[in-house]
Amino acid sequence: MPRKYSKAASKKVGRAMHERKKGTLRSSSGRKVTSKKQALAIGLSEARRAGKKVPKKKTGA
Repeated sequence: MPRKYSKAASKKVGRAMHERKKGTLRSSSGRKVTSKKQALAIGLSEARRAGKKVPKKKTGA
């Protein structure tokens, strides 16, 4: 089964998680990010913007 996410995307997510842990990760509004889910979303969003292999965002049905 092929990978869903590229290794480069994993690096982006890992960096975002590390920044969250250090307390330096900020959301677009400038607020400090404390939730793991939000850090993950920021990492995936950055990977998408960089053109890495990441599945498309799921939208509500």
